[in-house]
Amino acid sequence: MPTPTLRLRGFDIYKGCLDTDAQTALIGALRDVLRTAPLFSPMTRFGKKMSVRMTSAGKYGWYSDGRGYRYEPAHPNGTPWPPIPDQVLTLWHEITGHDRMPDCCLINYYGEGARMGMHQDRDEADFTWPVLSISLGDDGLFRIGNEERGGKTESIWLESGDVVVMGGAARLTHHGVDRIRFGSSRLLPKGGRINLTCRVVD
Repeated sequence: MPTPTLRLRGFDIYKGCLDTDAQTALIGALRDVLRTAPLFSPMTRFGKKMSVRMTSAGKYGWYSDGRGYRYEPAHPNGTPWPPIPDQVLTLWHEITGHDRMPDCCLINYYGEGARMGMHQDRDEADFTWPVLSISLGDDGLFRIGNEERGGKTESIWLESGDVVVMGGAARLTHHGVDRIRFGSSRLLPKGGRINLTCRVVD
């Protein structure tokens, strides 16, 4: 297992974990996912449209609407979610050391002006499994808070190819993305940031 570049509030951060060739190959694999499961704009349980667009790969996909936050076995168009790309599964094993593969790879796309409010990843059955996050494209200002909402926070700019692992005591720490530097990367022809988060659901 590689050694993280730094640890911030229990989050292991691997700067530059994926080189340019690996990032480009992963974007190609994600295009195949999007052909089957196109990006969509979810609603919060309060009826507000999220600023990010999303889709998923794997056994389950994460979903949100007026009924709340949950995992579903199919895309809103009724199609089963496509398989998680092999590159993502390989990275999960290399970074986490776990043979148990994730059930869901949530794919969030941040366009210009998009953000993600402070939240916990807590829709899974067993919080002893880590969450692995992969950043692709434009820089994103990642904010890390506390297990309880509120209090002091710390932030770090995540760049294309960075990987973050949330596990152990930090598994239920609040986190979010305040903003992106739109156009800071050339990985995506039209700009924007893609964030992949891998979770064990069952």
